[in-house]
Amino acid sequence: MNHDSMQHFSAGLSTLVLAYVVSVIGSLIGLACMARARAEPVRRAKVRWTVLGAISIGGVAIWLMHFIAMLGFDVPGAAIKYSAPLTALSAVVAIGVVGLGLSLVTLVRFTRTRLLVAGALAGLGVAGMHYLGMSAIRFKGELSYDTTLVVLSCVIAVVAATAAFWFTLVVKTTAARFAAGLIMGVAVTGMHYTGMAAVRVDVDPLVVAPSGTTVFDLVFPVFVTSALVVAVLLWMLFTADDEALGEPA
Repeated sequence: MNHDSMQHFSAGLSTLVLAYVVSVIGSLIGLACMARARAEPVRRAKVRWTVLGAISIGGVAIWLMHFIAMLGFDVPGAAIKYSAPLTALSAVVAIGVVGLGLSLVTLVRFTRTRLLVAGALAGLGVAGMHYLGMSAIRFKGELSYDTTLVVLSCVIAVVAATAAFWFTLVVKTTAARFAAGLIMGVAVTGMHYTGMAAVRVDVDPLVVAPSGTTVFDLVFPVFVTSALVVAVLLWMLFTADDEALGEPA
């Protein structure tokens, strides 16, 4: 029995807003780390800020946003479980691919070509994380996808991620960096909801009941861990600012 995805993805306005806000916060912190990495003269410091930027963008702006948005996914009459290992792997993929993209604009000389490659890697990291995270879903049936919407979701992610990087690297004002965070949030949430529109649900009552973890069993550890990560990232950013202000001219 095949169903359109929108019958099962009942994300309310509050879930959408929360997911977008979380994505913007993670993007702003990550882009600030990215700017810090480019400003650092010491390579070790550049690497450290690049890693922190990847964790913020890949782990918070992308993965946590996806997790929040998936709270609205439901298949009526079917219990949904998640593969915890695949869910965790999707976070690793997001952080790793985004980190690779960031390194092309923070650890080497900036060029337009590297910016385009970095945007493509970050955008595909968003998409890869999304579809890997979707593969973690377990229920009595299977998911399929509309190819056109899948491609569109990837294009949205790549274009918006590239634009966000450009804003951060080329335009140096605070307002521009804030705009970059908003754009990156659009990249993540726009890609996610376009990807969800591509989903087709095929329920099969004869399939054996799935094993795995319910999404609500994952909520507490995920949010506690994410809150700690954000707190540490903010502390490091503010501490770095204080140290810079305290240095002699």
